[in-house]
Amino acid sequence: MLAMATAIHARTIIVIVNDTRYQTVTGFGAAACDGAMCPFGTDTQPVKLLYGPDSPIGLNIMRMEISPNFIGDVIVPEWNNWDSPYDWKGSLPSAKIVKQRGGIVFGTPWSPPGDYKTNGSAQGGNADNQGNQRGELREDCYEKFFPWLNTFLEYMQKNGVDVDAVSIQNEPDWWVDYSGCLYTPQQQYNLVKNYAHMLDREKFKGVRLISAEPLGFDPKYSDMLLRNETTREQIDIIAGHLYGHPPLGNMKSAAVLAEKYGKEVWMTEHSVTDNINRLPNWHEQLLFAEELNECMQAGCTGYIYWYMRAHWAFVGTGESKYNPGNTKNKLLPRAYVMSHFSKHVTGSTRLGTQCNISATTNGYFENSAYIKGDSLIVMAIDTTKTGNDLKIKFPFKVKSGTLLQSTGNDALCKEIPLDISEPIEEYLTTMPPRSLNTFIFMIDNDDTLIDNPKVDKSKKPGSIFFDLHGRRMESPKGLCIERQSDGTTRKVFVGN
Repeated sequence: MLAMATAIHARTIIVIVNDTRYQTVTGFGAAACDGAMCPFGTDTQPVKLLYGPDSPIGLNIMRMEISPNFIGDVIVPEWNNWDSPYDWKGSLPSAKIVKQRGGIVFGTPWSPPGDYKTNGSAQGGNADNQGNQRGELREDCYEKFFPWLNTFLEYMQKNGVDVDAVSIQNEPDWWVDYSGCLYTPQQQYNLVKNYAHMLDREKFKGVRLISAEPLGFDPKYSDMLLRNETTREQIDIIAGHLYGHPPLGNMKSAAVLAEKYGKEVWMTEHSVTDNINRLPNWHEQLLFAEELNECMQAGCTGYIYWYMRAHWAFVGTGESKYNPGNTKNKLLPRAYVMSHFSKHVTGSTRLGTQCNISATTNGYFENSAYIKGDSLIVMAIDTTKTGNDLKIKFPFKVKSGTLLQSTGNDALCKEIPLDISEPIEEYLTTMPPRSLNTFIFMIDNDDTLIDNPKVDKSKKPGSIFFDLHGRRMESPKGLCIERQSDGTTRKVFVGN
């Protein structure tokens, strides 16, 4: 049966969803800072608005700075009275709330302490008043680096926050005049190979190590780590930023080895290119949605935006020159665009799709698909002035559905029930012009996912498991169905 939503246009975009499975998505987030890198301190309203399953946005990852005692180039005097010589307290109140709401928090150093570095300063050195001296970690201080990270983890733990992960360095390839530290891929490799074992994973249970986060997700940084067995065992997540390099370039290249070796891929900072002298228009919001979509297509498992609070981010600042619409501590349209992904794609596994429209960066139409429990999620982004008809073909039958649709800064996340009266294998609808569409279909469990299994031959052979409803299991237990690498299936019993 074909479900018809509206009249047919001359042009129909066809998206065919298949059951080839790719990365499982850990989540979405932002950095706990605003302005010139200042943390929120006691103002926790942004995280209260943005984080947790009960929030309208549903973020679950928070990034914070592991400061070497500097915010930019200013030491804040009142921060010297705390029980750490470093200004780590600023992000603590927000981190506590994120953890209480089931989220993930991780720390990134913009620089190690200045006395560990070649220029004797936490600053990067790229300024006349800094002597234009390149700030790098001194080789005789490599052995101090991971113990320094341990002190950060201990401070946060003593103050009620178990940090989930720490990174090696923010933008190791960008010579700056603010807090920064340069590493070549070889220097990072030497640091990890010889000293990463000093990260105290026994004391700080579950803490994971993130690679340095290069400016444009340069794969040379992560590839060198992943090609060596010793360094590969130390790194849990590869990371990078998207400045100057869209997701389907460097990030996609870096994800190849990460996927091969079972490592996560996190995009840990980007501000989508807008005119930051004003509030973003709807077209720019759609470009942000396309970046999120392209990151998923590239193999990303975690997407972390830059500032949490800014007039071009998720929460308003109240600055009058950007009003109306920039009310302090009120959600901005970009947050609701993010929610299409953060509320629904988090925890899902990406499925393969084919489309009769060629995929290009910031194309006029983009799509992706995901499976999560009994839900099949299809993302469709149409940036045209006229809109298009959309036909979605499923790898198994669906029996009901809901559409979340955003068509403008003042028309966000409208919930529309889909008219599906009986199980169907394809769905036909019309997308409005310049629209972001999240289709959430309920899978018909009578039409098992195990029938006609599709095997991704590019992946390492091995069995995967499903429960008796055909839902993918992270690990087998009880009575379940094993899909073997040759495509055959069988029922097995695995002890609880």
